[in-house]
Amino acid sequence: MSKTKDSKLLSLALRHQPEVLGIELDAAGWTSVDRLVEGLRRRDPAWTIERLREIVAESDKKRFAFDATGDRIRASQGHSVEVDLGYEPHIPPALLYHGTIARFLPAIRQQGLLKGDRHHVHLSADEATARQVGARRGMPVVLVVQAGEMHRGGHEFFLSANGVWLTEHVPTSHIVFPD
Repeated sequence: MSKTKDSKLLSLALRHQPEVLGIELDAAGWTSVDRLVEGLRRRDPAWTIERLREIVAESDKKRFAFDATGDRIRASQGHSVEVDLGYEPHIPPALLYHGTIARFLPAIRQQGLLKGDRHHVHLSADEATARQVGARRGMPVVLVVQAGEMHRGGHEFFLSANGVWLTEHVPTSHIVFPD
């Protein structure tokens, strides 16, 4: 398998459908590395703990994290299954960014940014990262989020282990749309 396919399989199991590999996530999203590798080996006998560690280490977005012992692993954010990652509220920078594509703009203009099936809306600290996120689905459009104003208005923000900013909802009043 390619590293991209391997990473997508890990995302599927650790964020959305742990049952595809026969694993369970605890309340904080952690699972046993040994059990995860067993589940991966049922799909492809070439899986090893070393291969898993390599994919986690080389993930440009640092989507996954090992616990301090190295015995457990979880996704850093983006879950559609119920987990409590234990992130504490943080004061965001004045501006954050969200990458999307043009066909979603009418809905965003009406409803703002919604979390959908995930636990939070994902925001980037820089425009380049937001552009990369949007480009996964087509020609990217970058929205500017007035996070500082939102925070002063009572909205909570969290910072994931891999640097993604998270919030429940971004109202249209705090989004700067491109011309």
